[in-house]
Amino acid sequence: MVTIKDVAREAGVSISTVSYALSGKRSIGEKTRQRIAEVITELDYNPHLGAKMLAGERTHLIALSAPLHEDGHLPTHMRFVTEVIRAARRHDYDVVMLATDDEVRGIRRVGSSSIIDGVVSMGVTTDDERLSLLRELKLPGSFIGIPGESADFPYVDLDFAAAARQTVQRLADQGHRSIGLIGHPFGYVHRHSGFIERFDHALRAAASNQGIRIDVRWAGLDRGAGKQAIDELIDNIPDLTAVIFHCNEPVVEEAERRLVERGLNVPEDLSLFAAAASYDLAQLEIPLSGIALPIEQMCAQAVDSVMQCIDQIPVPTSTLLEPQFVNRGSVADHL
Repeated sequence: MVTIKDVAREAGVSISTVSYALSGKRSIGEKTRQRIAEVITELDYNPHLGAKMLAGERTHLIALSAPLHEDGHLPTHMRFVTEVIRAARRHDYDVVMLATDDEVRGIRRVGSSSIIDGVVSMGVTTDDERLSLLRELKLPGSFIGIPGESADFPYVDLDFAAAARQTVQRLADQGHRSIGLIGHPFGYVHRHSGFIERFDHALRAAASNQGIRIDVRWAGLDRGAGKQAIDELIDNIPDLTAVIFHCNEPVVEEAERRLVERGLNVPEDLSLFAAAASYDLAQLEIPLSGIALPIEQMCAQAVDSVMQCIDQIPVPTSTLLEPQFVNRGSVADHL
């Protein structure tokens, strides 16, 4: 087995010089550095990623910047993580997870040490700091979400504005004029989560144009949040005819159970519509009509894009996926 001593002896330098060349902790002359790189290649010495970095090879690692917040829904979060890993493996890449709340520090740490070839970012905000950081570090990157108006890195997302407009239009076409919305935890709004803002702004504008009243309840992930949200909508809005779910699965499940407890039938007494759902709408106790979030497609395209950036292949900077509606009979006419 080749050791660092063998590399040092063959290159005619000290062990510490090889170590410094690998770690980058001290400046090494270019000729010496090149000689060490040649010896590493000749001897097939590869104790860690430093050897590949020194030799100018790829590390075959990408980072997934996936900040997990206290009000985040872990199963949904992990669906994205899993699909990114699967997509990366198809390119013979592994994934380094960066899951702290601080989106910037993790990327700076792994990016500046050159242990990754690129970054995929999720949990994107409307003015995402990771955009400027990737520019600064000159790292290939892609985003699951829209990172800002001046995005010069590829991104992919569901067209949430179109999803909101389609949701309102379908309910309006069936005669609904007083609609409730159960949304994600309000912390998403406070963080300026891009998908929340785009969906909410488009929904309100479309409702206003159609003369539709929208009442919103932001539901957290604590037990009983779904029950409370649906009760508040029903009890406070006498003419309520439909509810839109733009929230995580546990909230929807609680709301559905509460409707059964109250003796309300779907869609005869109340229509339900799921918008940009990250879960299987067909597997709920009451299957829902609506628009699913194409997580697999989004993650695969984000990984494909960062790989193209690594290969220096031009890639479109933006992709918004068209919402796909599936009717499962949970919306009735109210004419």
